[in-house]
Amino acid sequence: MSRTPRPPGRPVLLAVAHGSRDPRHAATVHALLRRVRALRPGLRVEACFLDFDAPSVPRALERLDAEGVREVVALPLLLTRAFHAKSDIPAALGEARARLPRLTVRQSEVLGPSPLLTDALERRLYEAGLTPGDKSTTGVVLASAGSTDPEAIAVIDRVAREWRRTGWCAVRPAFASASLPRTEDAVRDLRAAGVRRVAVAPYVLAPGRLPDRIARGARESGADVLADVLGPAPELARLLLRRYEAARAAGAELTALSA
Repeated sequence: MSRTPRPPGRPVLLAVAHGSRDPRHAATVHALLRRVRALRPGLRVEACFLDFDAPSVPRALERLDAEGVREVVALPLLLTRAFHAKSDIPAALGEARARLPRLTVRQSEVLGPSPLLTDALERRLYEAGLTPGDKSTTGVVLASAGSTDPEAIAVIDRVAREWRRTGWCAVRPAFASASLPRTEDAVRDLRAAGVRRVAVAPYVLAPGRLPDRIARGARESGADVLADVLGPAPELARLLLRRYEAARAAGAELTALSA
């Protein structure tokens, strides 16, 4: 009597975070992944880090391979497609593919841009004291970590323009490093333009050195509202699953085309 073949299991979701010397960073990543697991019981969700925290990308993949896992979706916990997404992560995954030939690893798209991210930004602003009725009289500084990659900078500019169209008085991009303006300069520019209430929305996933710089700039320039980092917002958890499913579907399509 022949047995019906068991369908293959779902690929492991391996979230690839930046990493930081600040312990709040890894704690926030793990809190976000706990929310993802709660949304999708039965899906194995693991974390790894590009730097500072453990496990590293190679060690995480080696462990999964040793446990018999055969498919992984590596999901960059990054808001823009800059150097880490274009170079560091593909290099680490490529090296793993060469050493672990039984393991199929696919890299998903980065998290941003997405309407779910602006929804999460608004959630944090409302938690910090604003209300939906404040939008038309509030200017927002969209404060990101910063990058030397022109594509990443262009994405932040586009997110600011599109978010402005949802009803905010103004939305200005700012950067904690590598690019200008800084958070404090964007706050002062909005004041000079006549905006009476200014809020700073950190466009970053987890606490650390650059988010602290954003917060310091907001305080020193007299911003009225400073939102928290995006962290384990429910919108981010849903976005991780959306990126995971898109990468999984793309992998299934490639397999079908090559069959």
